[in-house]
Amino acid sequence: MKKINLIVQIVLYAVLVLIAAITLIPVVYTFFSSFKENMEILNNSARLLPEKFRWENYVEAWKLADFKTYTFNSLLMAGTTAIGVMFFSAIAGYVFARASFPGKNVLFFIIISTMFICLGSITLYPIINVAKLLHINGSILGVSVIQIFSANATNIFLARNFVLRLPKELEEAAAIDGCDFFQTCMKIILPLLKPIMATIGILAFSGSWNEYIMPMVFTLGNPKSYPLTVGLIALQSQGEAATSWNLLLAGTTMAIVPILVIYLVFNKYFTKGLTEGAVKG
Repeated sequence: MKKINLIVQIVLYAVLVLIAAITLIPVVYTFFSSFKENMEILNNSARLLPEKFRWENYVEAWKLADFKTYTFNSLLMAGTTAIGVMFFSAIAGYVFARASFPGKNVLFFIIISTMFICLGSITLYPIINVAKLLHINGSILGVSVIQIFSANATNIFLARNFVLRLPKELEEAAAIDGCDFFQTCMKIILPLLKPIMATIGILAFSGSWNEYIMPMVFTLGNPKSYPLTVGLIALQSQGEAATSWNLLLAGTTMAIVPILVIYLVFNKYFTKGLTEGAVKG
């Protein structure tokens, strides 16, 4: 029996290592290729390590495109989105977990069902029209507003399940102290949702950081408002970088590194939030 369990574990770890390798190979290849000469990439693309590390690629890419402005714009957009999504997901999760009103279960089912529907760019046109009516279609903060109020079913599901794990005695004690429903949510429940809020925050931040279509449409004709994803694609049409894969890969690496750092820093909270918030349904 022990021998069978050992074989199962070996196979399991082998599969996990294989999946990790397949996932990481493009990232690792991009990183090392960003230090190569352009001709080295074109003539010997299968080679992983560069013959000589060219740190100048990053300096040239930084000069060709305004990466300082792009990075600030991305941080502003993704940070605002993450804060807004965390707040509204917590409120929605608490309401669906504890509130009682007609049609609550039906409404929750409708929201959750959107997890299995991928509309892609079909919704872009109506979103743009709504943004025009609200006069928020000319900046990346408009993108944040749209992302915050585009109720993400996964985030609401995680927040609701986390609230269901909390003892109701906390709310009963708050009611005895004179707190109403909203005050209980803000003063008692929200501070206890830190693990799942970290998970939702990372998901929202990474989703906003990697978004391309909507920021591109919202900042069309205004290069100073480009986030990193849009600025990086725009780099392809900027003179020397249009034919220099090493500069494009250097720019791509600069766009990838911040989100990887954020994930590594908050990985403990991310994992804890997923495991604790997805047990009880």
